[in-house]
Amino acid sequence: MQNFTLTLFTNQPELAARADAAGVDRVGLDLETLGKSERQGHLNTWISDHQEADLPRVRTFLHKAKLFARCNPPNADLNSEVDRLIAQGVNALMLPYFETVAQAQSFVDAVGGRARTVLLIETARAAEQTKHLCNIPGVDEIHFGLNDLRLSLGWATHFHVLVSDDLVRWCEIVNESGLPCAVGGVGRAHDNSLPIPSDLVLAQLARLRASGSLISRAFFKSWDHDLGTEITLLRQALSDCFQMSSVELSQQRLQLVQLIDR
Repeated sequence: MQNFTLTLFTNQPELAARADAAGVDRVGLDLETLGKSERQGHLNTWISDHQEADLPRVRTFLHKAKLFARCNPPNADLNSEVDRLIAQGVNALMLPYFETVAQAQSFVDAVGGRARTVLLIETARAAEQTKHLCNIPGVDEIHFGLNDLRLSLGWATHFHVLVSDDLVRWCEIVNESGLPCAVGGVGRAHDNSLPIPSDLVLAQLARLRASGSLISRAFFKSWDHDLGTEITLLRQALSDCFQMSSVELSQQRLQLVQLIDR
């Protein structure tokens, strides 16, 4: 397994410092607000209250981790937002909830090579254009966001996206292009207190040959653990999953299907 990129959203300097020391690859802000409450307000999903003014405080505590930000979806002010974030030292920018290749191209043009570009595919329309998105010069990474994607597809849960043949097809396109292919979010390793055991999710990331993931809220559920230890355990569990055979990974997928369909 090549290095699996872990990204944490936080505006808390103390947590940013601990994440940096623990070996989290990217730390930063989730600044997406436009349309998110309307799409996800009825769900038990996290909607950020981060502000651009939080960036300097977080940046101060990062020594190894890259400063990351998720900006707003395509809108009239996006170019100005991109300029402001890069001016404050953001190393990687994620574009959420776009629909078209043209919107992705405009974002890449706005960044202009000044930061790493991550396209967050969260709509069925964008997903079906994965090959064209991978061919845009200047795109550095593709990430499949499962919560909004399942809403766009009209499916019951984000786990149904995770085990779907469609996601396999889209991830294969990204992997064949040579771009990093990140998927969803991860909790702590070996956490069986969740409705879906976390190791079953990790196995799906290996099955899809994912290159990274966000650190989810579930990672910090009932938090009484050392972050450095938990990140080490997570990376080891991911490594173990990536060493599974295709038969073993298929069995892990079947177990997850049985849990979400019962």
